[in-house]
Amino acid sequence: MTDSTSRRVTANLALSLDGRYHGPGGPGDFSMFAPYVTSEVARRQLTRIWEGATTAVLGRLNAEGFLGYWPSVAEDENADPRDRGYAKWLVDSEKVVFSTTLTEAPWERTRVVNAPAADILAELRTTGEGDILVNSSSSVIKPLLAADLVDRLYLMILPEIAGDGQRLFDDGLRATKWKLTHQETGDLGEMALVYDRAR
Repeated sequence: MTDSTSRRVTANLALSLDGRYHGPGGPGDFSMFAPYVTSEVARRQLTRIWEGATTAVLGRLNAEGFLGYWPSVAEDENADPRDRGYAKWLVDSEKVVFSTTLTEAPWERTRVVNAPAADILAELRTTGEGDILVNSSSSVIKPLLAADLVDRLYLMILPEIAGDGQRLFDDGLRATKWKLTHQETGDLGEMALVYDRAR
């Protein structure tokens, strides 16, 4: 349960219609997501997720993948301004990376943590200001959902059935209620949704 003085924990993820965050090819299978990530609706959602956030939280795989892509976008004057805005925010913000294998931080302004996500986020939310964005990292989002520590969900729902792959909402989660605070549908049928935890 959060109180009015604690920071908000937000989480961002794209899901197929059958609730999967990657395809049957494993954690690197994002082929079904590719047609949608540069849509106007997706780019507006990308801006929405970081505008109020001051801390980015990532799992190791995303941290390493993002490091290989976003810093160059931040420097690219020809990049879409929304992509560049997000990239600059990600490079410049405080980052927390969860990993059991990294021995040093892969980015500047980053600390690597090998501890339960719920413990670290409960601690983070009591210090500083601004939202804490758990950025497309299901390995962190899942335990936070299980601990009821997520205050806002930014979801992109894509009009595809993956058929296999990992799901965000596993059986056994505690029952919780959410309020839809934003929705937008794109030309390809993709939907940007924002849900706030009703406490």
